[in-house]
Amino acid sequence: MATDTNRAIETVWRIEAPRLVAGLTRLVRDVGLAEELAQDALVAALEQWPADGVPANPGAWLMTTAKRRAIDQIRRHETYKRKVEEVGRQLEESTPDVGALVAEDDGIGDDLLRLLFVACHPVLSTEARTALTLRLLGGLTTDEIARAFLVPEPTVAQRIVRAKKTLAKANVPFEVPQGDELAARLSSVLEVVYLIFNEGYSATAGDDLMRVELCEDALRLGRILARLAPREPEVHGLVALMEIQASRAGVRTGPGGEPILLADQNRARWDQLLIRRGLAALERAEAVLDGRPGPYLLQAAITACHARARRFEDTDWERIAGLYEQLAEAAPSPVVELNRAVALSMAYGPAAGLALLDQLLAFPALRNYHLLPSTRGDFLAKLGRPDEARAEFERAASLTRNERERTLLRERAAACG
Repeated sequence: MATDTNRAIETVWRIEAPRLVAGLTRLVRDVGLAEELAQDALVAALEQWPADGVPANPGAWLMTTAKRRAIDQIRRHETYKRKVEEVGRQLEESTPDVGALVAEDDGIGDDLLRLLFVACHPVLSTEARTALTLRLLGGLTTDEIARAFLVPEPTVAQRIVRAKKTLAKANVPFEVPQGDELAARLSSVLEVVYLIFNEGYSATAGDDLMRVELCEDALRLGRILARLAPREPEVHGLVALMEIQASRAGVRTGPGGEPILLADQNRARWDQLLIRRGLAALERAEAVLDGRPGPYLLQAAITACHARARRFEDTDWERIAGLYEQLAEAAPSPVVELNRAVALSMAYGPAAGLALLDQLLAFPALRNYHLLPSTRGDFLAKLGRPDEARAEFERAASLTRNERERTLLRERAAACG
């Protein structure tokens, strides 16, 4: 029975933790303190629920317990007297029935959105933003984050602790930015969510090509953000992009974990539900668009071209090349140009792609990027230049840190004869 209760507590905690921390941060204006209070409530649940049973409204029970701990904490500091009165007044105005206390959940969506903007604040490094977002809104433990990104657990723990201290020191307000600041801050939030997804979709290191759990975490965060910010086309664009990319997850690797290239994937096994959800999100993005499309919407449109093609040969590569040209204007980067080169090669032949690719060799950002020589090797092989192609594949294999990709690249080098 106790084991069943503990499993129930774990499930409740996964669901309620982000809402709990968000609501508490609004009250105490300190992310670190809010998480400590939420953890105190969890400890109380572990102590009481096995004996008393899981309450009818566990989320409200946790929030009430955490708020009472907040009063106890704040009372220890006279300078926070005003906070004591504020939190205490909220408790007094609620009925004694624990279930009724969740009525304030009316604003929980706003609190979650505020917490997401705080966790992704530009004052933090990208690594810190990612770890804190997964911790506070993804519900992952420090150990789970460390295992997902293949870094030591103490490193992740230090990032999270320092992030909380940095936010407190900078006195980052618990609010959704307005006006011109919103666009800049929103791009930081979307960057973190997509970074999490990409690390799951194409692991930078380790033995596995994918870490599906991270993709699922990013999708969950993206869907939450879309509900909380329904008028932002880039939010829907990012969700569409992730949904459609995730639809291929089940066929990107073979029985032994080896990568399967897009051209060789069995499209009948792509997840049609995720594709429909992605295309619907793309429609929502286009419906609220007012002006030029942003980078996530454009990338979603590109993935939609692949999703709509029943066979690899049916892909509208000319449209994809045009979309990449727009993307290069909206968000110029060497990586976008590399992808545009691939689209050009498919639409107009490998020589067209190689001409653009050779212009990218001088970019320092791509010097150690394994996809540049691997793509160049592919073009050279198609152009009947096997010796040059083999050298490129071997260089790409030496640069990647992912064992599955390294094996595939060595096989392609060997195939050049």
